Amino acid sequence: MGSKLRVGVIFGGRSGEHEVSVASAASVLRALDPAKYEVVPIGITAEGRWLAGADPRRMIEGAPMEASGAQSAVTAVSMTGDPTQHGLVPLESESSASAPSLDVVIPVLHGTYGEDGTLQGLLEMANVPYAGCGVLGSALGMDKEKAKLVFKAAGLPVVDWLTARRVEHERDAGALCARIEARFAYPIFVKPANLGSSVGVGKAHNRAELERALATAFAFDRKAIVEPGVNCRELECGVLGNDEPIASVVGEVVPSNEFYDYRAKYVDNASRLYIPAEIPAQTAEAIRSAAVQAFLALDLSGLARVDFFLDRDSGAIFVNEVNTMPGFTQISMYPKLWEATGISYPELLDRLIALGIERHTDKQRNRTSYDPEAEG
Repeated sequence: MGSKLRVGVIFGGRSGEHEVSVASAASVLRALDPAKYEVVPIGITAEGRWLAGADPRRMIEGAPMEASGAQSAVTAVSMTGDPTQHGLVPLESESSASAPSLDVVIPVLHGTYGEDGTLQGLLEMANVPYAGCGVLGSALGMDKEKAKLVFKAAGLPVVDWLTARRVEHERDAGALCARIEARFAYPIFVKPANLGSSVGVGKAHNRAELERALATAFAFDRKAIVEPGVNCRELECGVLGNDEPIASVVGEVVPSNEFYDYRAKYVDNASRLYIPAEIPAQTAEAIRSAAVQAFLALDLSGLARVDFFLDRDSGAIFVNEVNTMPGFTQISMYPKLWEATGISYPELLDRLIALGIERHTDKQRNRTSYDPEAEG
């Protein structure tokens, strides 16, 4: 490595959260210290094409995924599982230029093909250090059904749920609705099992709305999580670290809509965030402890935001879900939680990079060959 770390910031991707990723990456690129890092922005188009030098700020303005005049030209690249390539390789049919090697990657990708373990697996094969959760943690964190099963096994409280599958819906939508209605009273929430940012999430008050919510969820995933509505407050806690993670202060989201859907999060700007949340100190400490337990139960690393429900009637706390790459704009909840805890946005990025390198270095200690004769 030279005097500066060469940091690849990957964003965009084939996901319903493509636009959220672009906005997060624009904030990350602005905050990375040029005295410490040589930054290589890597945009993945909605079709899955990789472009080194792509500028997310231009994409937010509606321009194509290309570099501004002050930057180098966009280069079509790929990443292989060959660790001798040190990261990116140019596409021979489109460029004769060499692609830069990478010291570490920040995968600022939300949702499918980025936050679900697929990209993490590619980076592991390429032997490139990266910030954030590994293959297992990313996959578990993305799959709401499997995460709930792990939480339940770890003794963490979760809201009751059932799993519905697209094949059921296509075979007999009425029978699936009847199965759900036999289990839960309205209102009922339906969520794609493997997506975030509330994309595809619906709240149903009757059979007609349930049918629509299921159809929407199954447009994004083959599995859906179905849960009863809970009269609750929505609380969130950030976790940072590897084997010995720490928790941030607790924040509260008061959505502008009936629930914290995509529009409430990203469109109308009317939802309110309270940091720290106005809750008793004992409740806050219980949430912070549960956030760390959830992080460790899923074998997460680097970062996660753990979301909770606080039942208004009983005061019970439920783990809702984890986000292994939460929204990362400077006004997103995760960075704001850490800012309130005493860690600024640039320092948070520094720590995430260091944690990614630490995790990678530790993994290099693992042997990848075995000689039974030598073992004696």
